[in-house]
Amino acid sequence: MSEPTGVIHDIGYQRYIGPRLGRRHVFGALYLHGLRTVFGLGRTAKAKIFPWLVVGIVTLVAAGITAVRSQIGEVVMTYAQFADSMSWLVIFFVAVAAPELVSRDLRSGVLPLYFSRPLPRDDYPLAKLLALVSAIWLLLGGPQLVMFLGAAFITDKGMRGVWDELLDLLPGLLYAGLWAAVFASIGLLVASLTGKRAFAAGGIVAVFLMTTPIVGTLSILPSRTINELAFLASPSTLVGGVGTWALGDLLVPEGRGGGVPIGGFGPVYGVAAVLLVAACVALLLLRYRKVAAR
Repeated sequence: MSEPTGVIHDIGYQRYIGPRLGRRHVFGALYLHGLRTVFGLGRTAKAKIFPWLVVGIVTLVAAGITAVRSQIGEVVMTYAQFADSMSWLVIFFVAVAAPELVSRDLRSGVLPLYFSRPLPRDDYPLAKLLALVSAIWLLLGGPQLVMFLGAAFITDKGMRGVWDELLDLLPGLLYAGLWAAVFASIGLLVASLTGKRAFAAGGIVAVFLMTTPIVGTLSILPSRTINELAFLASPSTLVGGVGTWALGDLLVPEGRGGGVPIGGFGPVYGVAAVLLVAACVALLLLRYRKVAAR
């Protein structure tokens, strides 16, 4: 029996001898890449047009509100009201950003490459979700900071006035976080169902806009209870209901009217918002566990 005659050739490859980063670094890299993707950073100029157009619009609106306030000396729009008024724009922002985060990977078939590394199955969707939440929060919170800085410069109450403005800003930022959590969880779940970005974008817009007529129909029924609970039927009005309940005068200044007429069902809206986000996140994780098992 002849001996083996095979030869191993050294063609110059060198083993990696550096530090092997763990799960936290992998998650951080996915999160940072997702955040950059949302705003088109590191991508073509075409990918930057829409996200930065939206950023420009909301910043311009905030600057305009600040300028008007400096002239008339009165609050034109509270920080929480600003988040409400920009929600329609956030819908389209999510419809473009969410498919970029997940639909492209589904269509190109690169998920097996992600999961071939020591990456827990839940980390991929959670990193993408956190990136989208952060992007929406920055989109709504950044202009609020512009409004705050303008108000701080024009106040005639010194540091006391600046402190009062800060106390108004913080609930506004928390409210922006609620918008971000609800919109991102729904948008990413819908986008994860298809690898085609156009279908994903259309589905996201449909979920937010087609639920609005349901609210309108329920709100004109002859039952006051149904009228006050009608706003649970749409994500946008659900968040508005939570804001009306939790923020009160910070969202609807006394004497100006407005807000969502939820009656005494504020806690119901709060619980519904938490359950909605939790359900969307659970379904998103389940979706990627199925994808990883293929």
